[in-house]
Amino acid sequence: MIDRYCRPEMAEIWSKSGKLKHWLEIELAVVRSRQLGRELSESEYRRMEDELEIDEERMEELEAETRHDMIAFIEMLAEQLPDEISRFLHHGLTSSDIKDTARALQMKSSLELLQDNMASLQEALAEKARCHKFTPMVGRTHGIQAEPISFGLKLASWYSELDRHQQRLKQLKPRVIAGKISGAVGTYSGVDPETELEVLEELGLERAPVSTQIVQRDRQAELINYLGLLASSLERFAQEIRNLQRTELDEVEEGFKRRQKGSSAMPHKKNPIVCERICGLARVVRGNTQPAMENIALWHERDLTHSSVERIVLPDSLILSDYMLAKFRDVLVDLKVREDKMRENMNVSRGLIFSQRLLLALTDRGLSREDAYELVQELAWQVWEGEIDFREAVRNDERVREHLEAGELDKIFDRESYLQHVDHIFRRAGL
Repeated sequence: MIDRYCRPEMAEIWSKSGKLKHWLEIELAVVRSRQLGRELSESEYRRMEDELEIDEERMEELEAETRHDMIAFIEMLAEQLPDEISRFLHHGLTSSDIKDTARALQMKSSLELLQDNMASLQEALAEKARCHKFTPMVGRTHGIQAEPISFGLKLASWYSELDRHQQRLKQLKPRVIAGKISGAVGTYSGVDPETELEVLEELGLERAPVSTQIVQRDRQAELINYLGLLASSLERFAQEIRNLQRTELDEVEEGFKRRQKGSSAMPHKKNPIVCERICGLARVVRGNTQPAMENIALWHERDLTHSSVERIVLPDSLILSDYMLAKFRDVLVDLKVREDKMRENMNVSRGLIFSQRLLLALTDRGLSREDAYELVQELAWQVWEGEIDFREAVRNDERVREHLEAGELDKIFDRESYLQHVDHIFRRAGL
């Protein structure tokens, strides 16, 4: 089922064939570092490099007998070479030298794709934010109208949040993308540290300064926790679009193609299905953080409880995160923004969104905050419980008129003044 969410480049990284190519790449790199020019001649190594092919069918036959994938892999390769050359394969190594290092390569390639998708989404966010920099709408807290903002400012907050995710990713990559070629329990009993350094530098990987039989799983746990954080941000963005698309608000609309159908029963329905999908998949990614954390505590130098778990949570989390980034970008590009509805909705509360402005103006004229708050709240209750407009209630109140002139009241109800610092905020966000 996960294949539905996986683009071809990501599918290749986590395919069995992709994994085995890395296994072979690492095996050859170790042989090249350790033996070339010593016990193994240039021509013998070239023969090894030229003749070795990955035969998945033969490997499966051998694995059915050995019940050990790495042994089956090495035996499959060894069958293709004479004994005097094949004996150098996997010499002094343990399975995790190959597997953990290969997995680091897979994570590295996946994160590069992820970074590209994140940058593409940021670019789309920047463009949309600039376009709606001064598109007025009402801000809401607790689901209740609060004060005017701009739609571009809302998008700028998403852009800034993604920027933090980019920074986090750059910081965690050196900790996460690490391999090891240190033998059965990390002591280099069958291989030397120089070989490890040479191989990992060639592969473009960090090396674990201290390893056991494996690279410790706090690294993978950090990555999956990061992906859970990223997924939660994408859910925040998608959930906001879903809320703003509610019929009662109708301020934005997820793209809907002409022949698309929203409901099998109700032909009028245009549902925010992609945003809903993103919100649902975020739960899956966050759910993977718990087993990733539990993979950290293994017996002694290693047990096998982590292996089956990470074969699922690691590729699935990376694949889904990559997919969610791409789909949210599509949503953003095709998003219909109803500026007229945003302006219309600002009038729903009949001017109550300007209550703080009145409060501040009254305190500036010498009223205590407590007295000013009580007065403004009393006027607000007149609006909530009757048909009167807040501006009208304010103008009719003698207590307000004692402190504020008509021209000053006009300034209180000026929507544009709420956006006077938007330029400044955009510059701080790098927009």
